[in-house]
Amino acid sequence: MDLLMLFAGRTAGILGVLLCLVAGISRLTGNYYVADVEATTLFMVGTGLMVFACLLRLESLANRA
Repeated sequence: MDLLMLFAGRTAGILGVLLCLVAGISRLTGNYYVADVEATTLFMVGTGLMVFACLLRLESLANRA
């Protein structure tokens, strides 16, 4: 279970960073939409994924102790 949480945390973190990068680059180039989705929505989803990843990693660290 611990390995699954570590893997899910890493995956969610990487996806969150990628979504935030895509949204940020899109906004810097002047586009408000990425594939018919607002860039701010993508940024919020990316931030949520990174928070979820932090919680998963924290839980897996707490289980080790």
